[in-house]
Amino acid sequence: MRMKISVFGLGYVGCVSAACLAARGHEVIGVDVNQTKIDLINGGRTPVVEERIGELVAETVDSGALRATADVAEAVASTEISLVCVGTPSAPNGSLSTVYLERVSEEIGRALAGRGDRHTVVFRSTMLPGTCEGLLIPILERSSGMTAGADFGVAVNPEFLREGTSVRDFFDPPKTVIGESDPAAGDMVAALYEGLPGDVFRVPIPVAEMTKYADNSFHGLKIAFANELGAICQALGLDSHRVMDVFLADRKLNISPAYLRPGFAFGGSCLPKDLRGLVYAARRADVSVPLLSHILPSNDDHLRRAFELVTASGRRKVGMFGLSFKPGTDDLRESPLVELAERLIGKGYDLRVYDANVSLSRLMGANREYIEERLPHLGDLLTDSAEDVLAHAEVCVVGSKEPEVQAALAAAGDRPIVDLVRLPDAEARRAHPGYVGLGW
Repeated sequence: MRMKISVFGLGYVGCVSAACLAARGHEVIGVDVNQTKIDLINGGRTPVVEERIGELVAETVDSGALRATADVAEAVASTEISLVCVGTPSAPNGSLSTVYLERVSEEIGRALAGRGDRHTVVFRSTMLPGTCEGLLIPILERSSGMTAGADFGVAVNPEFLREGTSVRDFFDPPKTVIGESDPAAGDMVAALYEGLPGDVFRVPIPVAEMTKYADNSFHGLKIAFANELGAICQALGLDSHRVMDVFLADRKLNISPAYLRPGFAFGGSCLPKDLRGLVYAARRADVSVPLLSHILPSNDDHLRRAFELVTASGRRKVGMFGLSFKPGTDDLRESPLVELAERLIGKGYDLRVYDANVSLSRLMGANREYIEERLPHLGDLLTDSAEDVLAHAEVCVVGSKEPEVQAALAAAGDRPIVDLVRLPDAEARRAHPGYVGLGW
């Protein structure tokens, strides 16, 4: 389906989006305040340096599929969908500047005023969650005198283009994300990319805004991780690339979805111990590893969040479901649930615990030594019945998804529930005023 599109902002994202959409057969008008960029586009030349972009601009301008203007009203009047690709630069304190987004929203809103047919405004610019619904939609509504989702559509469609390969990335995207004010707006955006590879996610607008930050934060995390590992390997006389070749070959745990679902703090006999050991080795080699050295403090902060959620309930009788560091095991060594229990007892909370896999009589070796040191009175806290723990509890702390735990919680009534594992019915429970998820 051939569509008429206006693209606001002719920098990297806007220029590439405009040229690629025009190359896909759409009729595109680029809009910018910079007359030099406008003249370059209309002359069949690109304002940005990028692989393949020069030929695409020349071809699409020559065919009449792409042109540029400074006239916002004419561009909006001539098109059915507008893509906003203006910059959102950082201030020195890290805050996001939305001045260009606000200005363009005001201009588009005025151009929409009194328009008879429906127009869809799509924000491609990177912006923090809440910016569109809390700032930009009110500007569009105020300046147009119309209502978003009814009189015009709004969507957030973040881009995942890398400078240097952005044209290739446009035609071969890893995914397409569409946050929509209403289904009709989402349908318009989806039609722009029909036939391109990758999964399509149609989500609430704030979720779409957040996805770009999740991606870029993880990319930065990966680079910093690899560089810190490289610094340690170099100091120890190792070839870091050989180490990472082995690391990258593991597609089951390392390069995979494993460990990337928000949940409770990690624990166990390996991760904390080995992180401490690696950071110690780096320190001995006089290598600074700020990322690696802050993983355990970050983990402890997450445990603290759970503790504060329990104390915020104002209840003193706590029922804890789950104690081992991983479901299906009885390993209590450095279990964050044991640490949470210890902190609650230390603050005078009346605690009862249920874990089907933990029996004091079965604990042996290092496991028994650990629990005798951290929770010497565990036998007084443990029960063999999830229902008994629920009967004791004024507030429930859920660290297990075992069927018997879920069955007991079905009778929790109006008790506050602190969910550390994201129960299968978490979405439904979120409507309950006493339910709180640790990271969702």
